[in-house]
Amino acid sequence: MKAPKTGEMLHLRGNALGKGDPVALPLTQSSMFHLPGTPDGHDFYGRVNNPTWEHLEHILSHLEDAPCLSFPSGMAAVSAALFATVKAGSRILIPSDGYYVTRLLADRFLSNLGVSVVERPTTGFADGGFDGFDVVFVESPSNPGLDMIDLAATAQDVRAAGGITIADNTTMTPLGQRPLDLGIDVVVSSDTKAMGGHSDLLMGHVASRDAKIIARVEEWRRISGAIPGPHEAWLLHRGLETLDIRFDRMCSSAQVIAERLSAHPMVKTIRYPGLPGDPSHSLAQAQTARFGFLLTLTLGDEAAAEQFINACSLLRPATSFGGVHSSAERRARWGDDVDPAFIRLSVGCEPVEELWQAIEASLNAL
Repeated sequence: MKAPKTGEMLHLRGNALGKGDPVALPLTQSSMFHLPGTPDGHDFYGRVNNPTWEHLEHILSHLEDAPCLSFPSGMAAVSAALFATVKAGSRILIPSDGYYVTRLLADRFLSNLGVSVVERPTTGFADGGFDGFDVVFVESPSNPGLDMIDLAATAQDVRAAGGITIADNTTMTPLGQRPLDLGIDVVVSSDTKAMGGHSDLLMGHVASRDAKIIARVEEWRRISGAIPGPHEAWLLHRGLETLDIRFDRMCSSAQVIAERLSAHPMVKTIRYPGLPGDPSHSLAQAQTARFGFLLTLTLGDEAAAEQFINACSLLRPATSFGGVHSSAERRARWGDDVDPAFIRLSVGCEPVEELWQAIEASLNAL
């Protein structure tokens, strides 16, 4: 797998600086730009251009090795990718066990515009083939179940059937998995999660090597007004500068925590692609550079799950994931089709032994 050059990424802007220019990225907080005469390709209005998010997109494009456009949230990125690729009469396929808001978007909005929506579980996603689908939306690993599908085979089969593929790569980031390199047409990501990493912003991006698709996505953003704020773009840019370090720590710690949880008597089931016995393990070995920082566990009942989360001093009981602080939540509370005692745990950047001691103490107290 071709890994992005993160060291080069840190100096993309610096190597183009002139004498006296600031090393840190300036924050351009302006809706208007000085524009006498004709525009001539200059920045001209805050809904269309902003130097801060243009440089952020330069960094994101380096990470994805593809043109990128930034958005004010992960769902704004998902919406842009779908609205840029479907029309009345289109038929789309989405995972029934993926992120539930993507399903809501398809069910409550796209279906009302004449788009036919079909759902399949990740583990049986290819069952029935892909003939007749204009867009196939995939999630691997699925959120929250962590099931995986063969992205290269799926991309090849969908293309042969005349459709395009969109992959949500939020859980893995470009450092852990590279869907575009595997033949996927479009990647979307919620950069609110690990890309930003500090739980202080909402952002997302769309990447594609298909010039026509990325042009449609840009047109959607410009006309719909689904643009990122410059301050959020500045924060995400700063977060990306430590992504390599954070992602390495989080994935390494998740492996240790998962192995120890798998041996704990209070844990009924555990899912983590890095465990040799996990159903996703073989595919993850072939398809990803790392096994990720997310794991799931199921305890005895809902009360035990709540007590474990709320009593653990180094787990924040919060939705979302990918931050420097480890967090956990019962996904059934949002309507996911999972056991009431099912927990999604996002491993952060705490020292792994200190984190394990807190997790173990909370489990032992049940």
